[in-house]
Amino acid sequence: MTRLVVGVDGGGTRTRAVVLDGEGRELGRAEGSGAIADALNPGPPAAAVAQVCRAALEAAGGGVPAHALWAGLSGAGREEARAAVEEELRRAGVAGRVRVGTDIAAALHDAFGDGPGILLVAGTGSIAWGRAEDGREARAGGWGQHLGDEGSAYALGAAALKEATWQADGRAPRTGLGDAVLVALGLADASDLIPWAASATKREVAALAPVVTRGASGAAARGDLAAGDPAAGDPAAAAILARAAADLDAHVAALVARLAPWSRPPAVALTGGLLQPGGPLRAPLEGALARRGLGLAPREPDPALGAARLALGVG
Repeated sequence: MTRLVVGVDGGGTRTRAVVLDGEGRELGRAEGSGAIADALNPGPPAAAVAQVCRAALEAAGGGVPAHALWAGLSGAGREEARAAVEEELRRAGVAGRVRVGTDIAAALHDAFGDGPGILLVAGTGSIAWGRAEDGREARAGGWGQHLGDEGSAYALGAAALKEATWQADGRAPRTGLGDAVLVALGLADASDLIPWAASATKREVAALAPVVTRGASGAAARGDLAAGDPAAGDPAAAAILARAAADLDAHVAALVARLAPWSRPPAVALTGGLLQPGGPLRAPLEGALARRGLGLAPREPDPALGAARLALGVG
């Protein structure tokens, strides 16, 4: 039978799987629910990975077990979480050999192989990872929702919640953003934000990011100004987006400085929902990088494909 390997990219929103044959040819893909590595509860993320692997293998015309699986998961930077999910996946029997690593490692491998470059991720969370010309690696951000995740969908949602409370207090001018947050959450009054926020998950807070992006482009949607101009809409929403872009730019600047010297400016790969082509922070980041003399990687990162290529090397 054809030797098949599977690569998985798992985050807070969704999980993607890619199947390759032994020669590295892509045979199938599938997408499923999110999977974040969790040392205390590894069963659900492992089940999500196993499900998307089976779907991808079926699409490729194969079955379980695959020869090898390399799963890049958010949260797998912690050894306890990585090991716990890896053990659950071995029990699931979707592949003869199983490795779990970070989604960042998978994306970095796809973008740059073993070469130098900087990867910036802004999805539910945020992080930047870079590799110097001499092989040194460093990260900026990735401290989680309580200490970091600046420029992420979670950060946008959290900022929108705070803005809603400030507007309710009169500490900030009233704009449409405060009311838009309440409508999105189905709440009648700003005081209802207290119990909602007390039990909200990171994903639920991040789900408010579109309220900010729609608000920032509200006038553009009405045809008042050019589409996509953040200044066209709600000023509070536009300010939140501008701050997010500046925070992400700072991630890249920190890594450029820490991983110096460079014989030439490093390429930067952008990935995650907020930075994908057409995403709300893509254009501001491209502009910020250009001002630093930095260009984009030649193609968009495909973390699931990077994970599948890493699976080819699993003995």
